[in-house]
Amino acid sequence: MKPGNNSLGKRRARKFAMAAVAVLIAVLVGWGGWYFQHRAGSQAPALSGIASQMRHDASAWTREEKDASTMLRDIHDANVAAIGVSPNAILVSRRDGSKYFVTDHNATFSHALLLGERSDAAAAYQLVWLPDVDIRSDSARWNLLFGQLRDALSVLLPLVLIGGMAWFMRREMKGGAKLLSETPTLRFDDVIGANEAKAALADIRGYLSDPKQFSSMGVRAPCGILMVGAPGVGKTRLAQALAGECGANFVSITGSYFSAKYYGVGIQKVRHLFELARQNAPTVIFIDEADGLAKRTDTGGGPVEAESNRIINQLLAEMDGFESNEGVIVVAATNHPDNLDEALRRPGRFDRTVQVRLPDREDRARIFRFYAQRLKSKAADIDYDQLARLTTGLSPATVAMVVNQAGLIARKAGDSEIASKHFMEAIKIARIGDVSGAERALTEDERKRIAVHEAGHGLVAALLGTGVLEEVTILPRGGALGVALITKAQDKHLYRETEIRNEIQVLLGGRNAEILMFTEASSGAASDLQEASRISLDMVSKFGFNSDGDLFSLAALPSQYAGLQMKSAIEHANVLLKELNELCYGLLRAYEPILRDIADQLLEHETVPGEAVYRLIAEHKRTLNIVHEPAAA
Repeated sequence: MKPGNNSLGKRRARKFAMAAVAVLIAVLVGWGGWYFQHRAGSQAPALSGIASQMRHDASAWTREEKDASTMLRDIHDANVAAIGVSPNAILVSRRDGSKYFVTDHNATFSHALLLGERSDAAAAYQLVWLPDVDIRSDSARWNLLFGQLRDALSVLLPLVLIGGMAWFMRREMKGGAKLLSETPTLRFDDVIGANEAKAALADIRGYLSDPKQFSSMGVRAPCGILMVGAPGVGKTRLAQALAGECGANFVSITGSYFSAKYYGVGIQKVRHLFELARQNAPTVIFIDEADGLAKRTDTGGGPVEAESNRIINQLLAEMDGFESNEGVIVVAATNHPDNLDEALRRPGRFDRTVQVRLPDREDRARIFRFYAQRLKSKAADIDYDQLARLTTGLSPATVAMVVNQAGLIARKAGDSEIASKHFMEAIKIARIGDVSGAERALTEDERKRIAVHEAGHGLVAALLGTGVLEEVTILPRGGALGVALITKAQDKHLYRETEIRNEIQVLLGGRNAEILMFTEASSGAASDLQEASRISLDMVSKFGFNSDGDLFSLAALPSQYAGLQMKSAIEHANVLLKELNELCYGLLRAYEPILRDIADQLLEHETVPGEAVYRLIAEHKRTLNIVHEPAAA
């Protein structure tokens, strides 16, 4: 017999012995009570007359109930012929033949008061002890019932609480991980974009499909895959597609699943999860928001930190080893890989990191088509490439939200089909915010300043070619009182120094336009200055774009030392901002007529399309050429 089975048999024998002892004690107590009661009844003296009738049939006394004061008055007036004392009542027979009873709980009144009364007139009435007579009033019966119920609850309630806690802990250990009854139908071809991630997962697909091809060559497949990417890029869909590609089962949990209210439950959750995966291999265990596992600490912060450490240690132990986890792959997804414990990322655990990037313009166009085909839309009116260009930097989840928002906008407008204008409005809501209606509270002077400010942003962006100017509007959206909507012609991952300098000039365009037109700026440029300062500080402290040729990056310094060098970096960034501010002001001054024209159109129409701005710039340049041609000749 195995040691485990032997210990189990001993526990069962011990429980059986305890139950037998309990039954024996109950039998002995019951027999003892019956014996003494029977003995007391057998030794009672022989009675005659009314007293004998009380002992053998007390029904005549139970028809009428009196209170104790009536009984005491009858005793005092010598109107009592016999009194019978039972455990819970006193039976009284008057000399005139009438009978009644008085309720006496636990015989307290009969011992403390009745015997004292009899001592004064011992021969006045006959007193008999009735141990077998049980007389109860309606209230006494209810009291007895409630007492029995209370006693039962006092025994059962702790048992119910203990059983409920045991059930809840067992459910906590098993309830979170739900094995899918069927393999996910999703495939890699169903996931748009993420080509780099699909390529990185190709050998994992081969391992889950045929693990023997790895083990036969002595090759160890990755034990864990860590997917890193921004929220909404499709990490969960990729994990489902991986399981679908190789016909594996799919268990989905979150990093916070392992946390528990009770000591030791989190560790049991880890064990049960891997047992569940091994029993149903091949299995993909997907841990979403893996940073919820936190890191192990050695600060002794308390039982919570200690339990978290034990959970991570158990997870590390379960992920170790190749043979025991054959056919099991752990895929974790996180937006913050630095928050994971270092031991989880070493070889043998999450030993492969897969970057899931945002979709490019072509992929975004395909995502728009995929979601838009479910809607009733004017397909000929929708330019998906333009929509993709307008949504640079948006995740697939955000694109799906934009498509749904377009449908909501069409319904609100009372249109039966979704058109391009609805998609355009949905994109503005996603990127900037909804129209807030704050223009109702603006004065005419504020509207003029906002128009000039936004015209400055749009004009500088169009002149420097930092992107495609879609439109300029003074309709408040979100937290902005006006917007110059600028999009990128293509997705960019690297920026040259000239491009970054132009971006800063666009940010400074609104403030300089106000100074040019009104000789002073307003507080509306606060957020522009904040962003321009951040970019300029990165240029001189991280990118090496400064006039002194300083190539040292402050990012290389620990945080406690970087602050000491920040003063010099701020001075260099301020010099750069002043230089770019002068260039921006000079550019706006050269195109001041166009700036005024754009601002006037904004005040009249509230929104000016980007094409109108480009047309004004082209006309102004042709005018300058006509003026300068004679002088050049």
